[in-house]
Amino acid sequence: MSEESQRPFSQACENNRGPILEVLEPRLRNCRSVLEIGSGTGQHAVYFAAQLPQLVWQTSDLPQNHPGIHQWLADYPGNNLRPPLSLDMATWPWPVTEVDAVFTANTFHIAAWTEVLGMLDGCARVLPTEGQLIVYGPFNEKGEYSSESNARFDQYLRQSAAHQGIRDRQRVAQEALIRGLELQETISMPANNCCLVFRRIEESQ
Repeated sequence: MSEESQRPFSQACENNRGPILEVLEPRLRNCRSVLEIGSGTGQHAVYFAAQLPQLVWQTSDLPQNHPGIHQWLADYPGNNLRPPLSLDMATWPWPVTEVDAVFTANTFHIAAWTEVLGMLDGCARVLPTEGQLIVYGPFNEKGEYSSESNARFDQYLRQSAAHQGIRDRQRVAQEALIRGLELQETISMPANNCCLVFRRIEESQ
């Protein structure tokens, strides 16, 4: 078995990378650095770094996922992709103190709610004013599922682990705004997902 065939692989990453790139490209055009939280297999990082060469793409995840990410990064020919940092979204300080933008995919429904809030806290600290947080994944609308498939997926998540579940978009937006992150766009994506685009605003005193 080749080393390439042993790399972790996510079909979902392959399926959604094109539509996600269409969201990222115009919004990150003037950015120089992006922190990806929860890089998972590393597939997204390799693809997006190649398609967005003006960016320094910083991967991060829990240490147990680093070997697979390193496998994907090993053959990347460019110089704008950084090896993974150990980042627990709910634990401060983070290993990054400042970054132009943050991207995360399929993390909010896997992480515990306290970890989601921890990610919002951390993003508020590392993003400058007008810095962007872009979140991809499934979300509920005002407590209602957006599709029958999302309802089934949520049931599966909660049966797998009690702390998991599809989050409510409005509740996430409310918690983000408390932290100075304003939801600017909600972009519909294939397979009943969406991208939430937040901007760091000046907090009122």
